[in-house]
Amino acid sequence: MFRSPVLVRAALAAAVALLVTACSAQVADVAGQSSGTRAAPVTPARLGRTLPDDPVRMVLPATGAETRWTQGLYVFGQEVTRAAASDCARRGGFALPQEIPLAFIRFFALPDLDFIARHGLSTSADIPATVPGPSTVRAGTAAEVSGCRAEGVKAAAVLSDIYLPVEQRWFGQLGSLDDDPAIVRAQRGLSGCLSGRGVRARDEKTFMAVADARQNSATAAELPATERELGRIYATCMRPVEAARAPARLRLRTGFLAEHPAEIRTLRTKLLPAVHRAERRYGLTLVFPEP
Repeated sequence: MFRSPVLVRAALAAAVALLVTACSAQVADVAGQSSGTRAAPVTPARLGRTLPDDPVRMVLPATGAETRWTQGLYVFGQEVTRAAASDCARRGGFALPQEIPLAFIRFFALPDLDFIARHGLSTSADIPATVPGPSTVRAGTAAEVSGCRAEGVKAAAVLSDIYLPVEQRWFGQLGSLDDDPAIVRAQRGLSGCLSGRGVRARDEKTFMAVADARQNSATAAELPATERELGRIYATCMRPVEAARAPARLRLRTGFLAEHPAEIRTLRTKLLPAVHRAERRYGLTLVFPEP
């Protein structure tokens, strides 16, 4: 599902902090249930490798499509953390505990409507495993594991320190658009659009709570179709809102760049070289979800 764009620095500035959930709104009544009709198969999302023409678009996204790069950068930082920790453990002759697979995390405030309309609210591209699986060497002690994980966090901070402070300030600025008259007008039509498609929800957050309830009640066989149906509804009804929000965000970013010239200069000159050094050092590739 989505996450709200409130970035929190983890210990020693791990690559990009996880985004706190924005789906805790009160659950609204659900009008009707999923039709149960079997949806046509959808080609799985792909992984892209083409970098933006300006790294600003990756770190300070203003549209849902630009957040695909942001998601990829977050995952890349986590991969660096794990790869550096794994290297440390190999040098010590022990194995690290298994960790959950990495996933692309979407941004609630910058919905990627084209992606959501095709793949649903939660499904994204699969991330190939980059760290070797369990080995036959001994398990590390708590102190050994902690030391290597700290080494991994430190390695990722070399990358995140370039962009994370200015990225945090950018996401903090997005809330200033909440009272934009054009956006407020567009949001007034959201509830009627949703109710006309079988979802009683007053706003985005309430819709997400309704969507969670529907997906949680669906069987495993029903879930893919339910998720895609909800994604199509959301994308359809949110397009007028995003048509107002995207230009406002782009204008806001133009002003933000002018207000932070030194940080933007550092971002543009240092981020991609640091990414390429990490790719070579750890055998990684920066990739992004694509429809």
